[in-house]
Amino acid sequence: MPDDDDTLSPFMLLRPYWRVTLAAFLGWFLDAFDQVALLLCLPDIGKSLGVGLTAMGLVITAQSVGRILGNTSWGWLSDRYGRKLTFMIGVLWFAAFSGFTALVWTYLGMLVVQFLFGIGFGGEWTASASLLMESVPPRARSLASSIMMAGYECGFFAAAAVQAVVLPYWGWRAMFLIGVIPAILAIFIRRDVAESPVWLRLRAMSPAPAATRPRMGLRLDGAAIQALLFMAVLQFQNAAIYSFYPTLLRKVQNLTPADVFLLLGCYCLGSLVGKPLCGLLATRMGERTVFITYFLITIVDIWPFVSAHSMWVLAGAALIMGLFGNSVFALVPHYLSQRFPSASRSLGMGCSYAVAALGQGVCGFVVPWLGGQWGLPQAIESSVVIGTFMVAAVIFYQPPVLPGRHMEGEESIVP
Repeated sequence: MPDDDDTLSPFMLLRPYWRVTLAAFLGWFLDAFDQVALLLCLPDIGKSLGVGLTAMGLVITAQSVGRILGNTSWGWLSDRYGRKLTFMIGVLWFAAFSGFTALVWTYLGMLVVQFLFGIGFGGEWTASASLLMESVPPRARSLASSIMMAGYECGFFAAAAVQAVVLPYWGWRAMFLIGVIPAILAIFIRRDVAESPVWLRLRAMSPAPAATRPRMGLRLDGAAIQALLFMAVLQFQNAAIYSFYPTLLRKVQNLTPADVFLLLGCYCLGSLVGKPLCGLLATRMGERTVFITYFLITIVDIWPFVSAHSMWVLAGAALIMGLFGNSVFALVPHYLSQRFPSASRSLGMGCSYAVAALGQGVCGFVVPWLGGQWGLPQAIESSVVIGTFMVAAVIFYQPPVLPGRHMEGEESIVP
């Protein structure tokens, strides 16, 4: 693990590790492009396949179930065979099944392909997050975490921009053919990204006597259970914010693809500014304080975000939602990495994101169902408020610190 110089800023500490930071950022960027392409095209795919919004919500659920399998199984593979190799395979996997999505002609086929896409989506994040957190210095981890997670907004923005041009002229299938491009990232990872020094050290210890060998497997202590619950409710809350937002803008607000791009651009701009800012604030103020402050702002902003009628108000609310509501995800890799020991960190983080996928899958069913009862805006608002209160409650639990829990350079769980 690299030395941590107190005289240097987090930005300066991170500079020598730009390759692994860039790779993690690009992996999440390309993941996001492919996943958001589905969200942007939900009405078009449903019309093409002859199914309604609730049925398309089940496609999101199928993808989430695939992510559960990908996060857990590839987390184990990452602990056993290395973060770098698993990262590369994950990128190739989700790129391939993005391309296969463009070739689907039946609803059942869409369920199967998106389930398989989810396996790669989950595996890529698990490996890249572990690789990044174990490669950079301790004081730079919150910043590195925020930069990696900002890749999602860049991918979201790129997908929104592409759909404004591609969707009206070439249709939804062209969106998924573009999603094959991420396979190129695997070349950069293979040539320019180093393996995790923590994983290499653990592998070197593998011939050691059993008494001194790092313990493998996931131990469900208080810190691990907190991580699992945290990700389940946080992803439910976050999915309620964005999963059906493009559909709401097109079907309820009756906006054109160009107008949708404008609002999604405001949301992504807020997130791009908000995630690095969130990481820096957490370094100074502590993660828990930042989480709670951001959650309060999210609850206040959710009504104008989905229900305002003025484009100016919608744009301002989208900017604020990106700046605060989505930016808490900047802290997720660092938050999770502190709650699992090095020998099973990737598996633990993978299981946490698997449970997160379950939370998103539940949201993919609950929001359309509530929308049928109350209307889509009210369904989104109520789901976000409930999810925010649940995740805030989980944040306040402070688990005991166990030996071997921290990474090198950290002595305890950061509240």
